Amino acid sequence: MVRLERLRADHADAVLAFERANRAYFRQSISDRGDAYFAEFADRHAALLAEQDAGVCHFHVIKDDREDQVARDELIGRVNLVDVEDGTAELGYRVGESAAGRGVASAAVAEVCRLAATTYGLVSLTAVTTLDNLASRTVLERNGFTVTGELTIGDRPGVRYTRPT
Repeated sequence: MVRLERLRADHADAVLAFERANRAYFRQSISDRGDAYFAEFADRHAALLAEQDAGVCHFHVIKDDREDQVARDELIGRVNLVDVEDGTAELGYRVGESAAGRGVASAAVAEVCRLAATTYGLVSLTAVTTLDNLASRTVLERNGFTVTGELTIGDRPGVRYTRPT
């Protein structure tokens, strides 16, 4: 159903198109990236690749791999492990509107959790989301994350999750 690919330089155009196409959709549940993100995208993408090369982050694109998919190989989301330190990292993900509600986020998070343990040598992951983002909370809980605290994200109440790999 989904395939993760480690972020590469040649993903830049597809990632930018994905972010532009889903900007209004994402704004409904998370803070907007702002115009500067799009205007300076090439530099931002290069910086992400440098962070990944340094081992402090692991970025992935989510591709649709269904046999019946007309636009097979389409970029439908992103899932990342950031701030890698002392065997831990923070998980972040976003799935485009066209793929929402199909289990894509749950499958991608499950796969990146497997990679965290087997490929990246991590022992635990954290994640945060707002209290009102039921879909994100469900994805995390389905993948073995448990609530470990409360926090504020922007001006909204949120929760912190933790999961051993």
